[in-house]
Amino acid sequence: MKLYTYNGPVLEFDKIIANHWQGETYAVSEAKARTNLAYQFKKETGRVPRSKISLPGMIILEGDDKHERTYVSPEFA
Repeated sequence: MKLYTYNGPVLEFDKIIANHWQGETYAVSEAKARTNLAYQFKKETGRVPRSKISLPGMIILEGDDKHERTYVSPEFA
């Protein structure tokens, strides 16, 4: 599994609810990382599991070397 980080805005039902939020997670793919991060935000802010949270910014895949980074474009659902 690889480390993914997010640093950017958060939307709930397509409305900005946080201008700047950051989180990190280990996942096997960018899609799973995005899901994990949305869930992490829901837990941190006390939202119900069915709330529609989206992360429109870039998710960064941290490389094996701490100086190496690969930028993954955001997935819009």
